[in-house]
Amino acid sequence: MWNALHPIVLPALLASLAPIERKNTYLGLLTFAGLVLAMGLQPISGAISDRWISRFGRRRPLMVIGTILDVVFLMILGWAGGMFWIFAGYVGLQISSNTAQGPLQGLLRDRVPAQHLGAASSIKVFLDLGSLIAASFIAGRLMNSGGQGTAWVFVMIVTLLLISAGTTIALADEEPTNLPVPDSRAKLASAHAVEEASRSTYWWLIAERAMFLLGIYGLQAFGQYYLQDALQVPDPARQTGNLLAIIGTGTLALVLTGGWLSDRFGPKPLLYAASGLAAAGLVLMPLCRDYQGLYAVGALLGAGMGLFLTTNWALANELAPPADAGRFLGLTNIATAGAAAVARLEGPLVDLLNALQPGAWMGYKAVFGLGAACILLSMVFLGRIK
Repeated sequence: MWNALHPIVLPALLASLAPIERKNTYLGLLTFAGLVLAMGLQPISGAISDRWISRFGRRRPLMVIGTILDVVFLMILGWAGGMFWIFAGYVGLQISSNTAQGPLQGLLRDRVPAQHLGAASSIKVFLDLGSLIAASFIAGRLMNSGGQGTAWVFVMIVTLLLISAGTTIALADEEPTNLPVPDSRAKLASAHAVEEASRSTYWWLIAERAMFLLGIYGLQAFGQYYLQDALQVPDPARQTGNLLAIIGTGTLALVLTGGWLSDRFGPKPLLYAASGLAAAGLVLMPLCRDYQGLYAVGALLGAGMGLFLTTNWALANELAPPADAGRFLGLTNIATAGAAAVARLEGPLVDLLNALQPGAWMGYKAVFGLGAACILLSMVFLGRIK
């Protein structure tokens, strides 16, 4: 869903509705509004699921509610048309999706033994990246930069969402949660432990994740417009899909081995290597002048992302207290959605710098340079994680 909407569908839709010289601003502010909501909602829904009492388990009830509402808002976004309805559908989708995703994040920590969290994280990211590659190829070919073909993309998204959510909800082996509420002293001790943990190591993890992803999300947010303006490709939506698929393939190549290496050697050495690869990819990106160079740099960037996504998620699960896994893993969305939201605020800066020196496309180059600097800063935060 998000791998099709953010880099391909929304930029193509807004290109036909927004003033051409302000398209980065419109895209940035629209997605910023929704992602700010996501940043706060996912930890809340995860924390609610930690204490949910139900014969269906603690994670699945909110997942069902969120998925049903996802379909409603996808229909609004895909078929209503006009700037107002795009805004309403997108913001509503962020609310409903994160209502489901908060509890979903806790399932891995609930059901997988601690010694296998690295391997399980690899499988999770492997499936995430499979969806990135599929969405990039399919969505990029079903629609063009004028927004034609949108209906088919949304049919694909709704269908796959219902299949994948239905499979997870039906087969997740959750036990009923009908335990008595602990006494007030136990509650206080638990809350104190969570507060202490979240105030120290886990917040360094969130800071490291946020800085790395901030570097990546600038490329994701404005990559289609970069290809359209700076490289003047004939079909930006399709070529954006191709680039993201190449990045996803490079990421996929290191995902499964990354999880195994994380279990064997620990995640931190791999995270340092991941940051170096990704920063190098962003530095080289504006130097590309043809498809071959662009795809080679995309593969390098993807390799760094593959190592990072697997090992960082394994580390997040390792550090999360089992009793509060939903809350803690939901807190990682402060980094994920927060970084995505801040990256969207680069949109007005891109338009401003591009206008100052027409034809030099300094705005896009600034995004790549800032992204590399953010990833290097993430290595400083990584050193503080115990």
